[in-house]
Amino acid sequence: MTPMTEGLSIDPTKPSIARVYDYLLGGKDNYAVDREVGDVFKRDLPGSVAIAFANRAALTRAVREIATTTGVRQFVDLGSGLPTADNVHEVAQRHAPGSRVIYVDTDPQVLVHGRALLERNEHTRVVAADVREPEAIRHHPDTVELIDFERPVAVMFSAILHHVNDEEDPAGIVRYWKDQVPSGSYFFVSHFRSGNNAETAEAEAVLQQTFGRGRWRTDEEILALLDGLEILEPGVVPASLWHPDEVTGADGPWRGQAPRELTVWEHLIAATLARKP
Repeated sequence: MTPMTEGLSIDPTKPSIARVYDYLLGGKDNYAVDREVGDVFKRDLPGSVAIAFANRAALTRAVREIATTTGVRQFVDLGSGLPTADNVHEVAQRHAPGSRVIYVDTDPQVLVHGRALLERNEHTRVVAADVREPEAIRHHPDTVELIDFERPVAVMFSAILHHVNDEEDPAGIVRYWKDQVPSGSYFFVSHFRSGNNAETAEAEAVLQQTFGRGRWRTDEEILALLDGLEILEPGVVPASLWHPDEVTGADGPWRGQAPRELTVWEHLIAATLARKP
């Protein structure tokens, strides 16, 4: 065990949100207990796996959008999950070399794999911290070393705030980061989107029963999390419709052509980008 992974303990007997996502995305960094949870979605909620793919694709497009259309070159990815194709640092540094990225997660396996992946990337770090404890993230030595909070930062809340229950004050978490970054900073949020239908209730029940968390929110509730920020076009929309690529892909319709009909599941993950005035 290296100093980077010392003290991290992976428990293969308890399901992990990050590993369940990994399984749903076709990854290999998961255990039987994670696949058991994932199979509930695959077997009992057919089509629900589209949520994971739509979310991941929207995150990739958001990083690309920020890297190519703004001067922001610093990213804080909160609840980053297991490394997969087109990670935040890869997309950002592909379009804007030298971009700096802090990944934040509590899952030991995420930390082990992330640190191994990034050992030779001087502009990227993985921080072991809980999104519900933003002070610990903000003042972590790696964050302080890498991120200049006097300059604009992109704060990425990709599929993480819906794992923060109401009593844990998700709006307060966003507000903390809003207060830490200067004008011109960006906030990306993707979030489970309430459809007031059987699919929403069933999927929410699976996560609550397994992890004790998983809160679907309405568009209005998602917007309320971003109070005080400027919501950019097209607002809060299904993730597949957030700046869809101009080429065909699983993440969205063709831009400029008639959009295809989204599945009920694709409507249950929303995305939006906001800017601090």
